[in-house]
Amino acid sequence: MKSRENMVELRRFDVDEKQQKVADIEAMIQDFSQMVVDLDRQIDVEQERAGVTDVNHYSYPTFAKAAIQRRDNLRASIEDLGVKLEAAQEDLTDAFEDLKKVDLMNERDGDRNHGEVKVDDGEADQVGQMTLMRAVADSQ
Repeated sequence: MKSRENMVELRRFDVDEKQQKVADIEAMIQDFSQMVVDLDRQIDVEQERAGVTDVNHYSYPTFAKAAIQRRDNLRASIEDLGVKLEAAQEDLTDAFEDLKKVDLMNERDGDRNHGEVKVDDGEADQVGQMTLMRAVADSQ
């Protein structure tokens, strides 16, 4: 059944695409988090150099004010990406479940003898564990 094979390949492609999306979002969160840390250091150095830590003081460094604004914007972006990451992880889990269902249909119909690709239970479990670990890490 060529259509079933195509369905399995389509589902596998969908899973791969969603895995890439999750990885991309995670990488962006990591990059933004590192930028926040760098900006915090720059702000501290500038405040130390100027000898002023009160943002409302007339001689507070302009560079530090701008860095604080950039840092706050990055933090807001990280929060937004966290929401998108949760949604992407749910989509990935759903895509794995769809792939598993199609694979089980193939198995039940006896199409395994035609060389179709089988979804590994270990692979699905691994994705489930990764999703759980990310959710726990995000909540901390």
